[in-house]
Amino acid sequence: MRAFLFVVFVFLPVATQAETLKSAEFDHSHAAYTELLQKHVVVYDEGRRSVVDYAALQKDEPALNAYLQNLADVSVDQYRSWNEDQQLAFLINAYNAFTLELIVDHYESFASGERESIRDLGGLFYSAWEREVVDLLGRMRTLDWVEHKTIRVYFDEPRIHAALVCAAMSCPKLRAEAYIPTTLDAQLDDQMRTFLSDRSKSGIDEKGLYLSRIFDWYEDDFGDLRAYIRQYADALADDKAERKALAGDIRIRFTDYDWRLNTPENAGLLKSSQ
Repeated sequence: MRAFLFVVFVFLPVATQAETLKSAEFDHSHAAYTELLQKHVVVYDEGRRSVVDYAALQKDEPALNAYLQNLADVSVDQYRSWNEDQQLAFLINAYNAFTLELIVDHYESFASGERESIRDLGGLFYSAWEREVVDLLGRMRTLDWVEHKTIRVYFDEPRIHAALVCAAMSCPKLRAEAYIPTTLDAQLDDQMRTFLSDRSKSGIDEKGLYLSRIFDWYEDDFGDLRAYIRQYADALADDKAERKALAGDIRIRFTDYDWRLNTPENAGLLKSSQ
């Protein structure tokens, strides 16, 4: 079971009636975000992968900023009044949307070739994920805070590693829709299956089982990795022989990570019309 993120803010007062009303008015369908994603996310490879048309998204930045402001307007007390799926959907969407904004804010440097990956947005003593670029729950925070100090700490949900997208080619695909509480479980399961069915990242060959480096970095989150992966045998194995190999003590290796920006150009796709 995933745990509610109430304890981290236990010292704060109970939500007022006005805040509860405002909370009820928050759009948990994240419709504005879905509209942006449907316009600017390019899904390909039979739905297994996606890239972002950042040039077009940059022209639509006011709409992105308006959505981010809606997230920023949510108070801690509002957040505490939500159920578990509302909280987790909110955090996943926030991580992905603020990542998009981070890239859009520096898109010219990517377009010019000055920068190639999100890692190039870091400094000498900090990474891109340690920059305070996330306006959330009453203060400026980092992407690392959202992922490592919040989601991974207070939610026992390893499938988030197939849902959080850091703008790299080897990341899981960014869905062309927001995560919403009413379908969150199904969306997360579909994300994991889709991620594991992408043969550029995971699969079985003559050397054994190869997986995205994400499963190496966060192996502890999955518990017994082999047992966890076997739940998705239908996504990983392409035939009976591969399923049999997966059921045994198959050797596991992890693939190199392609940190290049997840753009149509880097994917070898035609640039989307602008």
